Amino acid sequence: MRTPDGATGRPRLLALAPLTLLPLVLAGCGTGAATTARQTAAPADPSPATEQATERAATEQATSTPRLAVTHEGGVTVLDATTLERVGDVELPGYLRLNPAGDGRHLAVSSTGGFRLLDTGTWGEPHGDHDHHWTADPALTDVTYAATEPGHVVVHEGRTTFFDDGTGTFTTVDSADVADPAAERLELQTAAAHHGVAVQLTDGSFVVSEGTPDARTGIRVLDASGAEVSRNDQCPGVHGEAVAVDEALVIGCVDGVLVHTGGRAGTTTKVQAPDAHGRIGNQAGHEESPFVLGDYKSDGAAAAAETLERPTRVSVIDTRDASLRLVDLPSSYTFRSLARGEGGEGLVLGTDGSLHVIDPASATVVRSVPVVAPWEEPEEWQEPRPAVRVHEGTAYVTEPATREVHAVDVATGEVFATTTLDAVPDELAVATGEPAHEHGHAHETASA
Repeated sequence: MRTPDGATGRPRLLALAPLTLLPLVLAGCGTGAATTARQTAAPADPSPATEQATERAATEQATSTPRLAVTHEGGVTVLDATTLERVGDVELPGYLRLNPAGDGRHLAVSSTGGFRLLDTGTWGEPHGDHDHHWTADPALTDVTYAATEPGHVVVHEGRTTFFDDGTGTFTTVDSADVADPAAERLELQTAAAHHGVAVQLTDGSFVVSEGTPDARTGIRVLDASGAEVSRNDQCPGVHGEAVAVDEALVIGCVDGVLVHTGGRAGTTTKVQAPDAHGRIGNQAGHEESPFVLGDYKSDGAAAAAETLERPTRVSVIDTRDASLRLVDLPSSYTFRSLARGEGGEGLVLGTDGSLHVIDPASATVVRSVPVVAPWEEPEEWQEPRPAVRVHEGTAYVTEPATREVHAVDVATGEVFATTTLDAVPDELAVATGEPAHEHGHAHETASA
């Protein structure tokens, strides 16, 4: 079983998907296996998501209408993010993961067969110097990014990248066209399948994890065609990513982080943790801040025994000088506890029930806001636990024990809306309702 930090317990059998197009083998500058790349064609006779939405009644709105999606056993519930009123339910079996797809409208639901796009029913259409905003009932689309083991989804500067842990394949597409089956997709293949992550930078280059099903060792930097430019093997257990100002990219390791700056021709710097085992596996970035917030686990014995550690410190990485500081918290937290506020403040949802607000510049807790009742992290990472996501100054917090979702004003600490679901909430994600070019800057990775 894979743990919340991405470590792997018992071996997995990997079902490798057949390639439908002849791959182009690209020469790399490293000694490892070359990366392969292909342009993928659209599926035959698709049903575009936009046409599906048109078939449902659409209502024009005066402004954007953000929506909040919450997974639970049996499907996804979609709420109005301002009022928390229910706007629709979608049935879908299995254990579901949820990520923004990058266009402000669709969410990627990790399920059987890959990343299936959920149309949350809120969107904006550019019209000259202004936008028109629409809403409709939410619905699953027929658009799926095939994956045998769907893993991380990364949205950065207008590109969305899907990583398949089962094959080591990652697929990137323009975020604005993510739900268009006819959109051009670039597909790249890593040297070996692993629980990985890939990010496409603004110069077209990629930063991608390196590893096998049994171990992950570092990252490679690829040019826009997939040829290797550089690599760094100083990141055992690589997991997760976050982007800071000036496109500084932070990748987590079991003994610190890597900070990559400068794009394709840039540099990668190892930031060593103060402990021999100092795992930073989940990060939350803000693309207007030089600081990245990370978790921090220092119990090497617990990691070796694959037992639960309940950390009480988080990390703050300053990408300007590649430094790392630790912040003591009054409680423990989990991998779904990290977020960033609209002004770049760090947010950690603690097991004491409070949302702890961190000033990243001073690496201190500046205030704590009670939101939910005290809780304890469950033993299995798939079991629901309180989670937090942020949009435009509002923190959305789940409370599985009461089946509630709360909306919190981060600046004032006011819990201004609460709703009770029919099922136990698990993961959550926000669809902004804005066109892709107006997406916010907060960016976070809290994925198992």
